[in-house]
Amino acid sequence: MAEFQFCRVERDGVVLTITIDRPHVLNALHPPAHAELARAFDLYAGDPDLRVAILTGAGERAFCVGSDLKARSELGRDEFPPSGFAGITTRFDLWKPVIAAVNGLALGGGLETVIACDLAIAAEHAEFGLPEPRVGLAALGGGALHRLARQLPLKAAMGLVLTGKRIGAEEAYRIRLVNEIVPAAALKSRVRALADELLACAPLSLEASKQAMLRGLAEPDLAAAINARYPAAERMLASEDAREGQRAFIEKRKPNWRGR
Repeated sequence: MAEFQFCRVERDGVVLTITIDRPHVLNALHPPAHAELARAFDLYAGDPDLRVAILTGAGERAFCVGSDLKARSELGRDEFPPSGFAGITTRFDLWKPVIAAVNGLALGGGLETVIACDLAIAAEHAEFGLPEPRVGLAALGGGALHRLARQLPLKAAMGLVLTGKRIGAEEAYRIRLVNEIVPAAALKSRVRALADELLACAPLSLEASKQAMLRGLAEPDLAAAINARYPAAERMLASEDAREGQRAFIEKRKPNWRGR
């Protein structure tokens, strides 16, 4: 595994855990950290043997509180890699699943990172918010405004965006910003259990499903979405795993997924 300074990248079989590792600044990100996270997600995307990624923050206080404002003030701007904030918010060609393990504050770009992930489990003490309007800005850099308008009921999205307020984990779960909330001590094990649930499914099936769902949102209506072509689905249907799944069902055994 390549060397990283601002994040930890740990492989456990087919699962890759990426930990933002700047706890002294509540895991705020500066340009070198963005670049490292982009490289970590490049490793995940490019390795056919890796099937699930988990993204979390170091320490118990914060997942990520957004941009490192000291670095931003020195540069006079935000500076992201092409794949966006934390190397993920504009990574529109990653079809393998990513789980956010929200271990504390997820503010600004940190929240944008959470909602760019496919699934999210939060510790009970986690807090979420887009405080940008309170300092004369808007959450434009990581796509939060557009994702929230698509992922949440519009009034809930507007309430979160236009007030700039923080909400707790219970409220985040109520509006479906996260999938589950758990005690902090149980976060790691519950996220791993969720990863294992994904691993029980054929990897190409997950990629096909994610691609169809997300690309289908860009179609003008339901009929167009259903009838559109999805390359990942075509690959899945022609795969060895598609045949293996049916054989395993008939033979009443667990399938041996090979990702091809």
